[in-house]
Amino acid sequence: MCGRFTLTSDLRALELRFNFRGADLDYTPRYNVAPTQEALTVVRDGENRAEYMRWGLVPFWAKDPAIGSRMINARAEGIAEKPAFRNAFKKRRCLILADGFYEWRKEGKTKTPMRIVLKSREPFAFAGLWESWKAPDGESLHSCTIATTTPNELIASIHNRMPVILSEEAERIWLDPEQHDAGVLNDVLIPFPAGSMEAYQVSDTMNSARNDTPECVQPVP
Repeated sequence: MCGRFTLTSDLRALELRFNFRGADLDYTPRYNVAPTQEALTVVRDGENRAEYMRWGLVPFWAKDPAIGSRMINARAEGIAEKPAFRNAFKKRRCLILADGFYEWRKEGKTKTPMRIVLKSREPFAFAGLWESWKAPDGESLHSCTIATTTPNELIASIHNRMPVILSEEAERIWLDPEQHDAGVLNDVLIPFPAGSMEAYQVSDTMNSARNDTPECVQPVP
């Protein structure tokens, strides 16, 4: 699964990389994004549009938005058929922007926090789904989930799942509102090449979701 990630990149760099305008965003670098917090997403509605959504998908049919805390990830296997995800898979796909994510490497009873990044240190996009849920008072909540897949060789030494990181070509396919072919969409939900990634140990500071400071991403000496 993917339970924490980072987005520390400069806003202008994100605008250029993902082709959106962020003038209306109240953007702040994030060093420890946790479930139920706001994630920066990109959807395509004629043009690329960035907005914050709550991390943890709340299906439109849900009676209680608390269900979202259990839907932070969507397994790529069967994503097109599962009731919680199939409508979003067809109609509401998004990019969830990041520049790193955390996993805990288990060694006996010890869990060591690791941060995984691209070797280039460039920002990237998770394959995401989003939904709009309407509360009884009429207020709308936009929420999202991160697709996960089997791990590549690097991540397999740390965890048995990894988030789907899209290539730039896959981003275009995933965001295309005219693309409805489940086979084409499923073909992009694959492990990112291990050779383009690296992992390093970080401090236990990031274990608490209350900590959202640069210390979270600093390598342990």
